[in-house]
Amino acid sequence: MVASQGLHVRLKSMGEQLTIGELARRTGVATSALRYWEELGLLPPPARVSGQRRYPPSAAGLVGVILMLQDVGFTLREAKAFVASRSPDGDGRRELYERKLAELDQRIARAQVARTAIAHGLACPHENIFECPNFTKGVAAILAGGSLEEVHEQIHPD
Repeated sequence: MVASQGLHVRLKSMGEQLTIGELARRTGVATSALRYWEELGLLPPPARVSGQRRYPPSAAGLVGVILMLQDVGFTLREAKAFVASRSPDGDGRRELYERKLAELDQRIARAQVARTAIAHGLACPHENIFECPNFTKGVAAILAGGSLEEVHEQIHPD
C-alpha cells in the first residue's frame, strides 16, 4: 500500500499496469492533470498497450509525492526538479528545500504584516476608514512605491 494524501491506495500486483483511469481513481487526480503532468515530465512516459497509457504501480506513489509537494507550496516546476533530484548523485533536493523554506518565511512575514494592518483597521476609531490619517498615509506611501512592510514601519514604528 502507498499512502497518498491520507488515502491508502491498494496497488495491483507488481506485474500489472494501471490505465490512466485506474491511476486517476486510485489517486483522486483527474486524468487531464495526469496527462499534463506527463507532458511536463513529472510522470515518466507510460508504456502503451493498444494506444492506451499503462502506468507501473509505482506511478501512484509518485502522484502522491507530487500532491504532497503541491500541498506544501511547491509549483509543478519545483516538483519536477524535486522528483529529478532523487538520483543518488543529486544534491538538488536540499537546495530546493532551502529555497522553498526561505520563500515560505518571506510569505509568512508578509502575511504577519498584512494581519497586523488589518487588525489596526479593525481597531481604528474612525467611523470612515478613508478619514483615518494613518490609512491615508499608508495609501500615499503605497502609491509612492513603498511596500506594505515599509508603510507599516512608517505609521507604527515600534
